[in-house]
Amino acid sequence: MSTEAMKRENKSFTLKYNILLIALVIALAGIPVFVVKDAEFAGADAKAEAAITEINPDYQPWFSSIWEPPSGEIESLLFALQAALGAGFIGYYLGFVRGRSKRESEKND
Repeated sequence: MSTEAMKRENKSFTLKYNILLIALVIALAGIPVFVVKDAEFAGADAKAEAAITEINPDYQPWFSSIWEPPSGEIESLLFALQAALGAGFIGYYLGFVRGRSKRESEKND
């Protein structure tokens, strides 16, 4: 088998594998929404606060936030911005590393 045929076969396998992984991620995210009807998907902070209040109703936090966002929408916006910046940084880094290794492999060929 030639090198070109092996590369094409490897790309085909990688594409199928990536599509399968994407489908799995979508299924993992989507199944709970459809299976659990009328569920409240609260965040970990809200559940922890409820558990602490149930265990010790007189609990006082040790400190408070320096700044509270004016609304839930602003808080969601800041969270989404943080996620986008993080994803952008990770994507840039992975692309940089892949490009560097590709250049090095082409140089060695």
